[in-house]
Amino acid sequence: MRAGWEGLDAQRIWDGHCHLAGNGDSGSGIYLNQNTAQLSHPLEYAQRYVFMNAACASDAPGRVDASYVERLSRSAAELPPGAKLLLLAFDANVSASGEVSWGQTSLYVPDAYAATVARRHAPQFEWAASVHPYRHDSVARLEVAVAQGARALKWLPATMGIDPASSRCDAFYAALARLDLPLITHAGLERALRGADAQAYGNPLHLRRALDHGVRVVVAHCASMGVARDLDRGANGPERDSFELFARLMDEPRAQGRLYGDISAMTQTARAGAALEEVIRREDWHARLLYGSDYPLPGVFPLFSLDHLVRRGFVEASAEPILKRLREYNPLLFSFVLARSLRSGGKRFGKSVFETRDFFLRRGASAAIGGGAMSISSSKPRSDPQRVLK
Repeated sequence: MRAGWEGLDAQRIWDGHCHLAGNGDSGSGIYLNQNTAQLSHPLEYAQRYVFMNAACASDAPGRVDASYVERLSRSAAELPPGAKLLLLAFDANVSASGEVSWGQTSLYVPDAYAATVARRHAPQFEWAASVHPYRHDSVARLEVAVAQGARALKWLPATMGIDPASSRCDAFYAALARLDLPLITHAGLERALRGADAQAYGNPLHLRRALDHGVRVVVAHCASMGVARDLDRGANGPERDSFELFARLMDEPRAQGRLYGDISAMTQTARAGAALEEVIRREDWHARLLYGSDYPLPGVFPLFSLDHLVRRGFVEASAEPILKRLREYNPLLFSFVLARSLRSGGKRFGKSVFETRDFFLRRGASAAIGGGAMSISSSKPRSDPQRVLK
């Protein structure tokens, strides 16, 4: 435990990938697709149960939202003073015409709720907005989120139905660059949330458009799962490992100072292989890697195998017993100490991977924020989210 924090400045440690969830029973505006509460959709039902169980959320009516935050706050309180979590809002699926598609939306966590939770727990939490670029008022929503303290923007293209390579995103990218707000976006295979299930949108090469607009882009999980089309060999190019395409992008001149990766979820058994070895060994990348826990997933025990990590040489056998006990006690501590314990080829992650606060502090937007008359509000879904988990 002591070794996990040794040499680090806790005031500079921000967990840059922490999910906020619930069912809307507090009036938060959170929406869960009704399939998650129906046994006729066993995968969605099981995923909802497992994720909320991992967060120790109560299933008592009227307590789901509150208990999720309470448990997260208690877990965060056991981190060294000054360490913070970046809570992620999550926008709905939006069609090409700019209309919200609730039927295609797996999860919706409003910016307003994420901002409120972060404000109420200011010593522990910061927050990241989530705005779909196809919304008619997407730039105005983005400006308001920045004015109200958002530290980043979160996308999950395959679920939200966002093509990062589409010209529809150009005005939004220009605003992100002007406001100097980093974009945290999933790439590679997505299995946790279904939504539109447009896996092709997770191709890392689609992110070149954002980079060319000057956006700072964080590729969640370093695209360490799945395959994608090698578009550099044409629209029908062969499929390559998504991580291979991410690595290609990282080494391009356009990526310098703009493309980053977060290491969240990379210790999961399904990801803890060649990709994890490379990100540890590529010390030239470390200044562009960011720590994230992907909470509440560290609390989903079957996703992690410490035996596997020991066999692969990522973790010393002597560390396994304490890591197993930490996993049962506090998933945030487990995730952090595990990441700090990783080794490969005699190398380990540098301290900059964990001291990420300065990355999320805007480096001075050049233009004033407009749209001052607008405020963040939780737009009510057309279907009633209150009934979903009752």
